[in-house]
Amino acid sequence: MGLVDAWGGTAVGWFFAHLIEAFYNLFYALLHPDLWLAWLPYTNGNMPEVEIKEALMRFIYYGASVEFFFVVLAIFLVVTVIGLIKNQFMWGCVWVLESIANGVGRFFAWAGLLMVLQQIVIIFMQRVFAVSEISMGFGVAFSKDVSWWAEELKFYNAMIVCMCVTYTFVQGGHVRVDLIYSAVSHRTKRIIDMIGSLLFMIPAAILTWLYGWFFLWRHLVVPNPSASDTLDRLLTKARALRWNVETIGFSPNGFNAYFLFKVLLIAFTALVLLQAVAFFYRSYLELIEGEESEGKYLDKDPIGDPTAELVAKIH
Repeated sequence: MGLVDAWGGTAVGWFFAHLIEAFYNLFYALLHPDLWLAWLPYTNGNMPEVEIKEALMRFIYYGASVEFFFVVLAIFLVVTVIGLIKNQFMWGCVWVLESIANGVGRFFAWAGLLMVLQQIVIIFMQRVFAVSEISMGFGVAFSKDVSWWAEELKFYNAMIVCMCVTYTFVQGGHVRVDLIYSAVSHRTKRIIDMIGSLLFMIPAAILTWLYGWFFLWRHLVVPNPSASDTLDRLLTKARALRWNVETIGFSPNGFNAYFLFKVLLIAFTALVLLQAVAFFYRSYLELIEGEESEGKYLDKDPIGDPTAELVAKIH
């Protein structure tokens, strides 16, 4: 559109130019998915055409770009304005976002059981039967060295931490360092929560995304993309672009899919960002609707212990 070039002389002009262009960029991207998603059928395979490689480079560039930030900001502002006009719509957004956190967390929490069962199998196979290789699977066996399965336990632990973080937040399970929160009024608590979500959760998530995005792609493709590269430079690099998925382990026969940890970092950041928005909306709605709205539409798991239930309610 050219607004950034025309208005970019001042900080205010730069901001509003990007914000206005965000709506154009969003609809243009949705209407032209081939420009940035054409690489999907060739994931970790040969990309025969330069246009496909350029599409991947566009995806990498825009995934952590100023343009993408303003698209997300524009969506947030539009949803927030609609929610301010119609509070029930905002409650619906809270319910959807918290349902995502709960659904993802409840699913990946099973990784804890899987981790324990796999550790038991490793101990028996290694210490009792003295085997060096374990095969798992139905029909087609997946065979790896015992050290591979042992190191893979780190991945299960990372899955629980990254994918259950917002679920734990919704359930009130995070440890709270409470100095003044419990002693203030309902209204003050909600104001503190709103400020905390805007000034701490969202900026921390954005910074983690900016770091993690290029950290991920540097371990998936070569030439390595850089956060300082312009789009034109990345498109120039696209001619030599190829997949180079990280498969190096810490030990010769150890777990060799450490790129999955980088994927988890991105997923973790996205979940935290969504939960920060949900927390801001819930805090605002509970502020204007009063104490009777506290915990409204909140889907919390029963703990089963009265003392633990009381502690969770206090926090």
